[in-house]
Amino acid sequence: MIDNSFTSSKLIKYAIDYLSKYSSSKANLEKILRNKIRRLKIEKKEKYLLYNSLEKIIFDLEKNNFVNDLNYALSKIRIFTSQGKSRIFIKNYLLQKGINKKIISRGLDELDEKDHNWEVKSAKKFAKKKGLGKYESNREKDFGKMARAGFNYNIIKDILKIH
Repeated sequence: MIDNSFTSSKLIKYAIDYLSKYSSSKANLEKILRNKIRRLKIEKKEKYLLYNSLEKIIFDLEKNNFVNDLNYALSKIRIFTSQGKSRIFIKNYLLQKGINKKIISRGLDELDEKDHNWEVKSAKKFAKKKGLGKYESNREKDFGKMARAGFNYNIIKDILKIH
């Protein structure tokens, strides 16, 4: 007879396997685990028990430092600034991943302290990567691209040299 049960220890193993491949926030990990439980072909009662064990599983993973929202946020901020992303893009991305607003503010404040000009540098990377600012006839389109990417008016004006 085949044992079809899926226990919370298997769910923990699944979570650790996931975290070994990808960095994640607590909220995002919970979403991943909920989706995993939802896809399981087990009885509703077993699914209910697994859903109820999620909070403890995530707490244990956090306690053992497998998942840490602050480290996740700081890591993503570093990555996104090197990719030429704006403050607004970074903030929205982290909010989508379930990171607390205070943690996001703390991470961005630390970045401002290290380099108060980081967003201008990021905007320059973005403009270079997208080939913006080369032609006078494309100024409005270039401006729109940068605005949609989340850069503010003064930074865009500076990068595209609009007077």
